[in-house]
Amino acid sequence: MDQQMISGFAPAPVAARMENHGASMLKVAMQSGQDLFARTGSMVAYEGFVQYEPNPPAVRQMASQWLTGEGAPLMRCSGDGLLYLADYGANVVCINLNGDALSVNGTNLLAFDAHLQWGVERVKGIAKFAGQGLFNVGVSGTGWVALTSRGNPIVVDCGRGEDETYVDPDALVAWSSGLKVKGKRSFKASSLIGRGSGEAYQLGFSGQGFVVVQPSEDSTDRLRARG
Repeated sequence: MDQQMISGFAPAPVAARMENHGASMLKVAMQSGQDLFARTGSMVAYEGFVQYEPNPPAVRQMASQWLTGEGAPLMRCSGDGLLYLADYGANVVCINLNGDALSVNGTNLLAFDAHLQWGVERVKGIAKFAGQGLFNVGVSGTGWVALTSRGNPIVVDCGRGEDETYVDPDALVAWSSGLKVKGKRSFKASSLIGRGSGEAYQLGFSGQGFVVVQPSEDSTDRLRARG
């Protein structure tokens, strides 16, 4: 076989703990003692010696609160080598936390360093709009987090001006936990046209931090409401 035909798809030398291999695949440099939590079923390939533990104890403790209502969709990965993860062709975004905190839609959480602090949390400040409230996964500390996005996302810096940033919840991926969040309802006759229900609902963000937004409004697997 002429390897020149496929040379452009070969992995690049390791440059970081987590990095993209193309837009839709995550490459993780695994080392002993540096375990990883990853979405169950996301492994597409690995090199070296990598082990998997589905539904580990740390995840089982969160199972009753997990926002998908389907148990705990995480596995613990350990070993030495290169691990490749993907989620049905979704775009992958790598974020290196440095003592920061991130609030992530659980359906967009692909992987994160196991030593990070994490847990299911209620999104504050919007219960009166959402009725039952919304739940996310909070991740904090120093380490790597990988998110997925249905399409190429935009990262909005909320600290550039005094204006608030408003996002459709169906397109929201993650945001800095230090941001202030509030809900907003609006009604316009034009929203009755097409897919609109007549009532528009957005989340408003203000303060120092960023918001990750995907170019998708598929509400079938977005933020889940629970009582």
